[in-house]
Amino acid sequence: MADVRILFCGDLVGSAGRRALLALLPGLRERYAPTFVVVNAENVAGGFGITPKLADELLAAGVDAITLGNHAYRRTEIYAYLDEQPRIVRPANYLRSQPGRGHTVIERDGQRLAVINLSGNLYVQAGRSAFAEVDGLLAELGSSVDHILVDMHAEATSEKVAMGWHLDGRVTAVVGSHTHVPTADARVLPGGTAYVTDAGMTGARGGVLGFDRRLAVAALVTQLPTRLIPADEDPWLMGVLVSCSQRLRADSIEQILVAAE
Repeated sequence: MADVRILFCGDLVGSAGRRALLALLPGLRERYAPTFVVVNAENVAGGFGITPKLADELLAAGVDAITLGNHAYRRTEIYAYLDEQPRIVRPANYLRSQPGRGHTVIERDGQRLAVINLSGNLYVQAGRSAFAEVDGLLAELGSSVDHILVDMHAEATSEKVAMGWHLDGRVTAVVGSHTHVPTADARVLPGGTAYVTDAGMTGARGGVLGFDRRLAVAALVTQLPTRLIPADEDPWLMGVLVSCSQRLRADSIEQILVAAE
């Protein structure tokens, strides 16, 4: 079986995150030669949601699949696009009546990668249990794919860690997103599943979780409603590279932290 490398880039926040990805992706391709590139982009449109135009730009730049999360539906213009474009997915455990799909399968060099997007149930809204939903999806996929990447978009660390253990040996990788801070626990679990609690964000590290720090601090100090906007200072790309040589098994997971300027 051919070696496969999966590059997952953490949550793109605003234009700083988008520009960082577009600027750095060619160099990352040259250095790591990823077979697949998957990006969480639920914060790319002004910090909240995604638009068809921005999604098309990411796909045209060589992103193979886009995952989302709790801001998937912040922009109404994305609704029809989610139904039409198979390479963008929203959490699979949202209501089936809501726009979009929860997983996609992409193929390159004879390798088939399933990308599954899940939402946590603690502190963020999701229509159904992430654990029951992913079990059903794995049964549906069966042996039709070579690798499976799960983006677990969740607030609670415990829920992400539990999902990693729940899927150990059944998927190639479980990568956490949503909290925008890269965690130091990237490892391959005993059953062969690569895991990290949070891949981090691709955006302005000079802000608060990618947002303007003055506005974020003011909101916490005054306890008054404040409209947050993305920051621009000190943009970084954050993510992980998962390397594999066997079906549904990871050999390694490497943290990727690269300054854009």
